[in-house]
Amino acid sequence: MIALHPAVKKFLGTQPLKLLIGGEWSNAASGATFETRDPGNGKVIATVAAGTAADVDRAVAAAGEAFRKSGWATLPANDRAVFLHRLADLVDKHREILAQIESLDVGKPLPQARGGDIPNVAATLRYFADLSVHTRRREPIAVSGFEARSVRLPYGVCGFIFPWNFPLLLVGWGIAPALAAGNTVVIKPAEDTPLSTLYFAQLVKEAGIPDGVVNVVTGLGETAGAALTQHPGLKRMSFTGSPEVGKLVGEACGRNLVPVKLELGGKGAAVLFDDIDVDHAASALSSALTLNTGQVCCTATRWLVHEKIYKRFVTRATKALTSLHIGHGFDPATQMGPVVSEKQRRRVLSYLERGEHEGAKVLLRGGPATVKGHAGGFYVKPALLGGDCNNVACREEIFGPVAYVLPFKQEDEAVEIVNRSTYGLANSVWSADLARANRVAETMVAGNSWINAHNLFPHGVPYGGCNLSGLGGGVNSPETLLDYLRPQSVVRPLG
Repeated sequence: MIALHPAVKKFLGTQPLKLLIGGEWSNAASGATFETRDPGNGKVIATVAAGTAADVDRAVAAAGEAFRKSGWATLPANDRAVFLHRLADLVDKHREILAQIESLDVGKPLPQARGGDIPNVAATLRYFADLSVHTRRREPIAVSGFEARSVRLPYGVCGFIFPWNFPLLLVGWGIAPALAAGNTVVIKPAEDTPLSTLYFAQLVKEAGIPDGVVNVVTGLGETAGAALTQHPGLKRMSFTGSPEVGKLVGEACGRNLVPVKLELGGKGAAVLFDDIDVDHAASALSSALTLNTGQVCCTATRWLVHEKIYKRFVTRATKALTSLHIGHGFDPATQMGPVVSEKQRRRVLSYLERGEHEGAKVLLRGGPATVKGHAGGFYVKPALLGGDCNNVACREEIFGPVAYVLPFKQEDEAVEIVNRSTYGLANSVWSADLARANRVAETMVAGNSWINAHNLFPHGVPYGGCNLSGLGGGVNSPETLLDYLRPQSVVRPLG
């Protein structure tokens, strides 16, 4: 097992961990706290302030004050970019600390956090910092008899509610464009995984970003989260999570006419034709399925495999999934960690039971997993199910390492099955015939289609969803920056 970094010990030793509001660390107004646990062993690792509506009020007020008076909104874009680059440098400098905190809180293998999540946060900050410098804020409008232009201005206070699967990475994806545009933010992390966001908030202060520009209110979804979505002081809202909660967030924001971005769930499909390298595709999709223990909204959990390669593909995928080393995130040999909580483990196991009860064929039996020395951990085994798609395990998002494998004969049949889903986040098509691959990629209904790979997130390419997978624009692209700049027309009559 890898030893805790001294800075992580120091961070966890100052409990309860506090809220950051207006540049000051404070307890919740009520004095209430909650616990967060290591999914690898079930033990409490920190006690955290449980903010409620009173704390959200303070945070929104502080963010509003900072927007009006700190100068952040009126700074030239290149000056704001200097702050964001400084923050990105600090994220890089503290990479090991942040990665350990993330691994400990979420349960993911430490190398995934160290090599993927944390560097991506720094890269996202730099991407939007640089993009903001080159984004035109004033555009002339050619109209007869008038001098006219369109200007783009920051909205003001933006609220963010983030999920527990990629806590810090999604903070980066969310707030980087908002800050680069000149807005101020209030962040409500998931109660299961608030720790990396709180440590990141320390780096925000160290970077010299003005007090109140970034505020963090930890707490429960039904208290702090609900209060944030209902707050009339917001000018923009972003929620990442389940469609069920997303609908409630959209409804709450609608009452105040606050524009909202919703990044929601998915039931991604991978369509595999008979001209592919079966071994490579089986390995790649098995890795995608078990990344973050399947707790990835865009991953492929419906595998549509051409009937000519179906049996061979299932055999190769089964071999890849059964050879996987399941363990604690701090174990260097671990390839897949636990799910985030006992609640999530029960959810995954329940879907396996319900799927089999509804007639799904078990191709690879999943179920609870045990890890020596970590009896209290929330571990599950990867599973493969088959049969027709009139099954709860094929229709609904499980959010665990479970794939439903379906054979198909014709291209149009596969596309029809893919598009039958009520979700629309991300799909992939696998074929050596690029003309066919491109045709299918454009026909599948989703925010994202990938060819001969799955889970691709290059900065500059919009990533978002449609249908039950979200609305309001995506992330990680120039369009995202524009999402946080409101248009305003300025017109003067001539003559």
